[in-house]
Amino acid sequence: MANRLTKIYTRTGDAGTTGLADGSRVAKDAPRIEAIGAVDELNSVLGVLLGESMPEAARACLENVQNDLFDLGGELSVPGHSIMTKTHVERLERELDRFNAGLPPLRDFVLPAGLRSAALAHVARTVCRRAERRLVTLSRKQKVPPAMRAYLNRLSDLLFVIARALNRAGAKPDVLWQQGKNR
Repeated sequence: MANRLTKIYTRTGDAGTTGLADGSRVAKDAPRIEAIGAVDELNSVLGVLLGESMPEAARACLENVQNDLFDLGGELSVPGHSIMTKTHVERLERELDRFNAGLPPLRDFVLPAGLRSAALAHVARTVCRRAERRLVTLSRKQKVPPAMRAYLNRLSDLLFVIARALNRAGAKPDVLWQQGKNR
């Protein structure tokens, strides 16, 4: 990759706008920028999660997801440009099936707890849901490729399953919700 950033600050955003990759400028709180920011935040949370100890299969999966999220953010920054496809979604579905196959069936709701890595996977899941909501908001005003929404929807499911798998790999049982426990 060529050296594209010679200076990190440009001062062009000081007035509350930011540039898209197509050269256009939009408000920093525009729905598209909100979606890009939520995807970026999700990618950063995954980076924190990847700082934890985990099985290699989970690590490889999450590293692939980080690259996908950069592609997704790139696609959002160039309106009309398409990167994410049904193939990305199908890959997540295969990962979901693979990780879920080693887990006991759920009979109760699971609390976002257990090992630190599992708890961080749950944080990533909730940030992913926010990114998905921001994408839905954007889709009400502008066209958003269906593969983007499906990808984030499937990813939040995958992060839930990975959280459970991380607890299981660490010999920690699911932390189950106890309805009315503190009455």
